[in-house]
Amino acid sequence: YHWTEVMMREAGRMMDGLSLHYYTVPGTWQSKGSATDFNEHDWFTTMKKTLHMEELITKHSTIMDKYDPDKRVGLIVDEWGTWYDVEPGTNPGFLYQQNTLRDALVAGINLNIFNNHADRVHMANIAQTINVLQAVILTEGDKMLLTPTYHVFEMYKVHQDATLLPIDLDSAKYSDGDSSIPQVNASASKNSDGVIHISLCNAHHEDSATIAIELRGVKSNKVSGRILTSENMRDHNTFLEPAKIQPSSFSDFKLDQKELSVNLPPKSVVVLAIE
Repeated sequence: YHWTEVMMREAGRMMDGLSLHYYTVPGTWQSKGSATDFNEHDWFTTMKKTLHMEELITKHSTIMDKYDPDKRVGLIVDEWGTWYDVEPGTNPGFLYQQNTLRDALVAGINLNIFNNHADRVHMANIAQTINVLQAVILTEGDKMLLTPTYHVFEMYKVHQDATLLPIDLDSAKYSDGDSSIPQVNASASKNSDGVIHISLCNAHHEDSATIAIELRGVKSNKVSGRILTSENMRDHNTFLEPAKIQPSSFSDFKLDQKELSVNLPPKSVVVLAIE
């Protein structure tokens, strides 16, 4: 934070963007943990560490607002995503890792955070795209598969070129020992056709969450949804089973006049369309 203060004070008027890097590392830099062999505590730790992105963006934005109240300078989150130990038997320099449902939740949570800070976060890039770290595509020879992270990006594309809608979320706590985090995080937008999209992430590995959404000033008679989840938190797509995790239709909601009640399964990413 000190260097953000210095940079904005001394050079903010000449800058277009300020770079921020933050990786979600469940373990330590020396022993980051396995991408596929993890337990419930590792899952919780990953969710807690990835939510640190909210604090980073909020605090950096506060400093930037002091010197750039018009928000001309963009906060560029140009490296983010999960970082685990490389897959056994692969070149450690290539940083090849698998991609499970856990990574899908990390992607959804971070994209919600970026959406909610769209006034300051002008750009955000997941660290890599193919075969490296939290990749969206894995290849092997002439074979290719789409990862759970890819599917979250595809589901969230409905927010592109849309207008951010403020959302006030009162979530239950997800606890592990003495630590706790919000169980659900979300973001919402309205596109040029007037369709509202709400993306919701239930980070809890075994508990569902019922969310009551008050639709203020919205007349709706049609709601549809898509979900990404799987039976086991360690599930992932392989070249033998490339479609084990993929989006499906979601309908566990009820629209009652001005309120939409949604039941989110554990460890799930849900995107709703309200027309």
